[in-house]
Amino acid sequence: MTVVPISTQTPFTTKDGSTIRSILDRTNAPVQKQSLAEATVPAGGATQRHYHKMSEEFYFILDGLGQMEIDGEERTVMPGDAILIPSGSWHQIVAQETLRMLCCCAPPYAHEDTFFE
Repeated sequence: MTVVPISTQTPFTTKDGSTIRSILDRTNAPVQKQSLAEATVPAGGATQRHYHKMSEEFYFILDGLGQMEIDGEERTVMPGDAILIPSGSWHQIVAQETLRMLCCCAPPYAHEDTFFE
C-alpha cells in the first residue's frame, strides 16, 4: 500500500510557471500510468501557454476563480469545475483569484513533455 501525505511533498515550479506539489507520481510512488498534483496559480498570474504531446490532463478547481483557454476556446472556471485537456491541446489558465487545483496527467507529468510556442 502506498500512502503519501501531501504535507511531506516540497512544492516546485513547473515549466509552465505554476507551483505544484506532487501527490502521487514517479518521484514518490511506484506510479506507472498517471500522476496527481496540487497546483497553485496566484491572483493575477497565469501559466505559460503550452501543450503536452503525450499527456492528457484533468484539472479540478478547488479554490479561486480563473479563465481557462484550450485551443482558443475560453471559459471562466471556479471551484467544483473539472476540465479535460486533451493531449496535443494548447492551453493556459489565468487566475483572477488565487487558484488551487488538482492536476491529473496520464501518462505521468514530465517536464520533457511540455512544449511552448
